[in-house]
This record gives sequence, C-alpha cells and structure tokens, in this order.
Amino acid sequence: MAGGMTQADVLDDLQRSLHDAASVFSAPDQADWKRHLQTALAAFSRKRRRTLLGTITLQAEQDIYPLPAEVQAEFIDYKTHLWGNKPCKPWSKGYAGALPRVKEQAGALVFDPAPSAAHLAAFGSSFRFWYFAQHRLDATGSTVQAVDRPLLLLRAQAEALRELSMRNINKPVTVRDGFSGTPRNSTPAALYAQLLAEFEGAT
Repeated sequence: MAGGMTQADVLDDLQRSLHDAASVFSAPDQADWKRHLQTALAAFSRKRRRTLLGTITLQAEQDIYPLPAEVQAEFIDYKTHLWGNKPCKPWSKGYAGALPRVKEQAGALVFDPAPSAAHLAAFGSSFRFWYFAQHRLDATGSTVQAVDRPLLLLRAQAEALRELSMRNINKPVTVRDGFSGTPRNSTPAALYAQLLAEFEGAT
C-alpha cells in the first residue's frame, strides 16, 4: 500500500466537512460513514485506475479458468495479457496457430478457443495478465495517492448528500467540499448534483 492515509483519517475529514448535517448519520461504529466511503472508493477506483498483475496456469483444451481468490477480492476488469507475445509468422516452423481471445466473465477468464497443446509448447502454461483493481483503504494504509485524497473525499461527500436527499431533508445544509475547500450551502439534492458533477469532471 501507499501508506500515509488511513480509513480513520478520511472518515474524520468526511464527518467534519458535513458540519451539522453529520448528526443525521448516527449508526454504531460509523457504519453510515463507512458505507459512504466504500461507495466512493468503488467510484474512485474506476476513475483512477489501479493496474495489477495476475497469473493462472493453463491446460490444453481448457477454456475457462476461475480467477485466483486474491485477484477476485479486488478485481474490477480485465486489461490485457503478456502470454504468447513472441512474434511468429504463420509460415514459421513451430507456428502454434492464432492466439485465443480472452475475456473475463462471471469471475473467470474465458479463452476462445481454448489454448491448444501447441500453444502451451510454444508459449508455456503460465498466463500472466494485467487487470484493473479496486483501491484499498483500511486501518493501516491506502493505495490512494495523497494527491487524490480530496477527490475521494469529494465523492464520499456526494454519497452522503445523496442519502440525505433521500431522507426528505429539504432544509439547506453546509459542507466544505474536499476538492476545492469551498464552503457550499444548498439543499442536499442540489449539493449532491454539484459535487458529483465535479467528481465526474475531474481529470
């Protein structure tokens, strides 16, 4: 992990930023705030891509390979692979045939067609692949870079305000958004729309 930032740090910032509106979220053990932050982390992970390397072992004529448990725990999407990249022309001696197409489906990598014995002889059985992974934020540290902390906080604030708006709280509330530090005063629904638009527009 990148370290330096913990879940407790961000939860404290999030609660302070909502001022009086924070009193609405009173579930034990900060369950409401943790839910907001978890939703924000999922959205953040799709905006700030985290790429990791995984490995599976191929077998001839097998087309479906469940993702390893440690990959499934943080997997968002398949990216590409490093297998069979040695250049080889169809007329070359030992040509194994076109590489299978690979996609992720229901927690497994699916090969179309299944790798053949010739593929494994040419390229080996160790299939290394890149995938997009969920960012982590827990009691010991985070994979979120310090420069992106305000962006994560902004999305968590938006999520909190979305829930406030669904609880029929129409009175104006004040927040100090995490991205620009600007005080905002409006209804939860209006602030949610503003903050979400800023998050989606951030580069």
